[in-house]
Amino acid sequence: MTIAHWDAANFEKCDDLVHPLPKKVLHIVENLNRGAVENWLVRMLRHSRRRRVGVDWTFYCALDQAGELEGEARALGARVIHSPVPLTRKVEFVRALRVELQRGNYDVLHCHHDLLSAVYLLAAAGLPIGRRIVHVHNADEALPTPNRLKQHLYREPMRRICLAMADRIVGISNHTLDTFLAGRKRRPGRDAVHYYGVDTTPFANITMDRARFRRQLGLSESALILLFAGRLVPEKNPVFAVDLLSELQRMKPQTVAVFAGAGSMEEKVLRRARELGIGDSVRLLGWRIDLPEIMGCCDWFILPHPEQPMEGFGLAVIEAQVAGLRMLLSMGIPDDPILPVAAFRRLPLSDGPQEWANAAITLLHDCAPSREKALDALKHSPMDMDRALNELLEFHV
Repeated sequence: MTIAHWDAANFEKCDDLVHPLPKKVLHIVENLNRGAVENWLVRMLRHSRRRRVGVDWTFYCALDQAGELEGEARALGARVIHSPVPLTRKVEFVRALRVELQRGNYDVLHCHHDLLSAVYLLAAAGLPIGRRIVHVHNADEALPTPNRLKQHLYREPMRRICLAMADRIVGISNHTLDTFLAGRKRRPGRDAVHYYGVDTTPFANITMDRARFRRQLGLSESALILLFAGRLVPEKNPVFAVDLLSELQRMKPQTVAVFAGAGSMEEKVLRRARELGIGDSVRLLGWRIDLPEIMGCCDWFILPHPEQPMEGFGLAVIEAQVAGLRMLLSMGIPDDPILPVAAFRRLPLSDGPQEWANAAITLLHDCAPSREKALDALKHSPMDMDRALNELLEFHV
């Protein structure tokens, strides 16, 4: 069953979030920077404190680099530990992790690195840890080596280690879980989908001053804005948004593109815009803490993710809906984050920018999506914060 076909009666909000005996959990992450996984975990930690639900979490960071979220995690009562050796020194890394697992006497090992979680499971072999979870956040099945032969040789053995040694395999979408299982049937009670909890508070109270936002960017108050929000990296395909902008301007000359995010393709985005003669119609804002307000001032949201491998989940898709945006999505976006009330078009990238532009204009002529209906739909979904927290804690029992 996809999210687009929920029966609300099957997703009643669960108010009982009482867990009197919190498990001692070690979450293994890259580091507490602004990655999607780390943002989600700190968001759930913050919500647990707000709801006065006891959790005992430690973050074990594979990178010995302080992240932007580290201070907040500690302020919320979590411990943060950095591996004393890099992952590239595999034997020493495993040995150091095993020492911490023994020292900390953890009840739960919660691994957040997909296939690489096999390394963490091997470090925990034979230790009295009650629950071992592999949490799969992406469907790309990448491993941290540029050597393609090594990636090919290691992929299946590491998958088998995860499937054999983990008590639970958790995917952030149906596609992500099934990709990781690689054709194996889901095992009841062991293999599950768990959606990110989405905090709608910043979106429920956004101030949408469209005219002011356009003035701040040096745009006409009548400008139509195509928004790309997220990392400007190849796996998000931001240059396609520039190609689409060029086509949109043939139909709606007042259209501009705004990129809220940063990444390795910033210069390629600007270069492509200059090649197409639309450099003055592109704005790169970098990372912004006021993204909900920015979303509320735009007209379309675009996520032209490559179709293979697919996006793991697409948290920004949820945020765009509760901000009231019309969405242009590639076939590389799973069904899971699309709410029943969404206003969207999903197209193959092979259709090209002209067909995408036609779809954008059609969406513009339709009734504007309702933020209120999107917020209500989210409350009755597995992405409701209370529901998501309760389910996450149940994995640790």
